[in-house]
Parts: sequence; C-alpha cells; structure tokens
Amino acid sequence: MFCYQCEEAAQGKGCSTIGVCGKEATTSYLLDVLLHVTKGISQYAWRAREKGVRDPRLDAFVTEALFVSVTNVNFDPEKILEFIREAVAMQREAKTVYGRACAVAGEKIEEPSGPARWMPSNETAALLAQAAEAGVRSRQQRLGETIAGLQETILYGLKGMAAYACHARTLGKEDEAVYAFFHSALSYLADEPQEVAELLAWALKVGEMNFKVMEMLDQAHTDAYGHPEPTMVRTTPVEGKAILVSGHDLKDLEELLEQTRDKHINVYTHSEMLPANAYPALKQYPHFIGHYGGAWYAQQQEFDAFPGAILMTTNCIQKPRATYQRRIFSKNLVGWPGVTHIENNDYQPVIEAALAAPGFSETAEEKHMRIGFGHQAVSGVASKVVELVKAGRITHFFLIGGCDGRKASRNYYTKAANQVPPDAIIMTLACGKFRINQKEYGEIGGIPRLLDVGQCNDAYSAIRIAMALAEALETDVNGLPLTFLLSWYEQKAVVILLTLLSLGVKNMRLGPSLPAFMTPEVAKVLAEKFNLLLISEVEKDTDKGDRVMASPL
Repeated sequence: MFCYQCEEAAQGKGCSTIGVCGKEATTSYLLDVLLHVTKGISQYAWRAREKGVRDPRLDAFVTEALFVSVTNVNFDPEKILEFIREAVAMQREAKTVYGRACAVAGEKIEEPSGPARWMPSNETAALLAQAAEAGVRSRQQRLGETIAGLQETILYGLKGMAAYACHARTLGKEDEAVYAFFHSALSYLADEPQEVAELLAWALKVGEMNFKVMEMLDQAHTDAYGHPEPTMVRTTPVEGKAILVSGHDLKDLEELLEQTRDKHINVYTHSEMLPANAYPALKQYPHFIGHYGGAWYAQQQEFDAFPGAILMTTNCIQKPRATYQRRIFSKNLVGWPGVTHIENNDYQPVIEAALAAPGFSETAEEKHMRIGFGHQAVSGVASKVVELVKAGRITHFFLIGGCDGRKASRNYYTKAANQVPPDAIIMTLACGKFRINQKEYGEIGGIPRLLDVGQCNDAYSAIRIAMALAEALETDVNGLPLTFLLSWYEQKAVVILLTLLSLGVKNMRLGPSLPAFMTPEVAKVLAEKFNLLLISEVEKDTDKGDRVMASPL
C-alpha cells in the first residue's frame, strides 16, 4: 500500500504497511481500485453530458465513491468491495448512456483510454494484485512525484468537495453544474495530465467550485434548521440515559432526535457536531442537552467513558475499543469491521443500546461554551464591529482553526490563541477549535473575542464575514488586518485551502506540517504566487505588525 493523503502520513512521506489512521493495506488497495474505476465512470459520464445527457445515479455514485475514500470514513474492506462491484456496474451503465447519447446525436462513439478500459478482477486476490496499477505509486514512478502530487491534490480536493455535496444532497440541495464539474475533473485526471501550470489551474478550479458547494450546503442547513444563533452550549452531563452523536450530518441528528422523543434519553453532540447546538430548529428538542468531549482523535478515551450509545454519522471514526464496540454504530458511508451499521434511518438499535447502558448517574456542575457565530449572526453586529475597528478598539483579526490531530506540535494553535493581543478578535471553526475554546477570552465593546463560526464547511461563513468586513472598510480581504493560522488534516481541509487560494487570499500560514503530496517545486510556486507560509514561531506569527514573518513553504 501507499497512502499520503492526510497530515499524519508516516514520517511525513506516506504510509506503506498500515495507515497511521488504522487503515489496513487491503482496504487501502481496494480504495485505490474504487477511485480508478470511478474515474472511468466519469470519463463516460462527462462525454455523455457534453451531448446533453445525464444520469442522476452516476452523479450520486461518483460523489459517494469519493466521499467514502476520505480519511477516517470507511475501514471495512467488505463494504469497499461492495462499492467496487457497484462501480463496475455503474461504469457499464455510464458507457451505455454515452452510447445512447452518441446515437441520438448521430455521432461516432469515442472510446476513452485509461480507467474506462480497465476492468477489475472478480477474484479478491487477483484484484489486490491489480491494485498496484491503480495507486499513486505507479504514477509517481511513471510521471514523477511533482506531477503525481498535483494530480492527487486535485483528487483530494474533489474528495473534500464530494463530502459537502453529499451532505447538501441529503437535505435536498443539488446543482447540475457541480455534478458536471466532478465528471469533468475526474475525466481530466483519467487522462494523466502532466503540465504543472495546467494542473495548478485545475486545483484552483476545484477550490472555486467548492465555494459554490459550501454555499449550497450553507443554504441547505439554514433552510432546514434556521440560521445559527449565538448560543451558550452545556458541556457537562445531565443524569439519565444518553446517546452521543459525532460527525457532521445534521439530518441524522434531527432524525435521531425525532425517534428519541419521549424515550427519556438525552442526546449530546461530539466533535464537529458541536455547531448543531446553535440551529433554532434543533434547539427546540428538550432532550438535546448539549456537547460532550473534544476533537475526534481523543474518541477512544471519550467514548470509553461515555455511559451510553454512540452514533458516527461521518468521519472521523477510529478503531473502537472492545469496551464500547457493542454500543457504537455507523451510518451512511461510515464503516468499521464489526460495528453495527444503521440502515433505512432506523435508529432503534442505537436507542436499545442507550437504554441498556447505565447512562450518567448524576448531573454535573453546569459549564458552557459559546458558539453560533455564522455569517448571519455576525452580520447582525457588523456595524458595531466596523465602529470598533475605526475607533481603534479592534486592531486585528485572527482565523485560528481547521482540522485537529494527534501531533504534539498542534499545541502551536493553543499557544497562538493565548498570544493574540487583547485588542484582537479570534475566529475559529472545525475541530481545531477544541485547541482554543476552553478559555474565556472576554469581549471588546460587547463583541466576544472568540467567535466560533461552525463546522469545517462553515469556512464559507468565515469567508463571507471577511468579505463583508473588507467591503465595509473599503478594501479587499488581503487588505484587512487579518491573519490566517490554518491547521489541516484531511481532504476537506485541502479543498478549503484550495477555495481560499482560488479567491486570491494571500499570506496564510499552514500547519502543523506540509502535505506529503506537495513537493518543494509546488510549494515554491504557491509561496511565490500566494505567499502561502508554513507556521513558524508563535510570537512571529501573531505579530500584527508583520504579515510575512513566518517561514516560507
């Protein structure tokens, strides 16, 4: 196996025997095969679309195949094998759809090369032997690490964007232009392009399209549940039976809350599900108590201590301990061998596990954290913020957030937040917030100094806030007194970075380390074009007077 898609790639290069995440070699090989076949589906689907013909089944499958390969989503080789079998059938269907489109247009069928002609074996052993042809190692050897790395950058961006597109589709929001782009981009990758400038341009196209997808997901969330409101969320338990919901999918949480009405079970969020506590339609459930725990990487200890059932709606699942394996459940694309999967939105197994577990024996002292500062909430106090900026009471803004992870070097972000001057505002989002949200930072003129914007996809809100502030101060985002200290871990963080770059945002600091798939040649180009910087010393990176003091990539 070889996988280097996440920040924890072994030795900063890549995992070659087992993933640091826990992904075994067989699962890694199978995911490589799945993605290769998926490129073949899009080769046909894109050509059919060029002739005005589409198939919604192909659109949905391709985005799900990308999403299932995101870090910490699915570790179950049997489930991935099922996906591969479905992918082969979908590729045949895509070829048929394309053939019909050509027949209607009276045109000759063009037979694409590469993945569209690659047929995986029906035998698992033979399939695993074939997998070497589908993985990135093969392209590294043929095309070089820079070209292969840029191709993977585009692919990883598509994976992150697919996660957001799947969430939006769950809530009824879709866009034909988005699906067309997925097929176009995967078809482009299937042809193994090798021009550095062209590949970089495509990476930025992925970022540009992702801004549209995040906007679509933001609308899906707010249409369904209202705009997030500034909210003090309880972070200590209440006596009684309990269910913990982790991941990102608000629809799953809503369905669970409905099915646990009058069951005398309290529901808590975990990790990136925290922002759900700020949505008006979800806050109406009296048994929706609050939040429990921190970022994903501490789940083995936190889930072990949680005396109830646990539902994983999306990434990041880790290997369950035996102490709680019978009371953890997966949903949607999430999978781990031996973990019960919830089908047909029927949460009865989760409910039964919660009722069988002891629950919390007593109510703890009440503690809270403040969340809910999406773009709508901040726009309500925008005039006040601008007034404070012009009066010199707010002199700088820091965006400190992104994905969290296990590395001790991620304490940089905690230190950075502590180092931020008292006349500065901090915005945070995604699970990186748990590095900094345990502290009370106070207020400036009634505005909290720490503004929790939401989930990772709520980077859209952070961008909207920055754009609105720039307009009010008659400048652009790069002209704002704004410092980006970004942490990355997996592919959703990759596509958010590409989105920011596509918007022309410069002078960002990225950490805790460089992506293993980003070669020095690419890093140099990004440093020259965008002044993208690697995090350095906290004191330098939080110095308001110098925006370019961190180390170049």
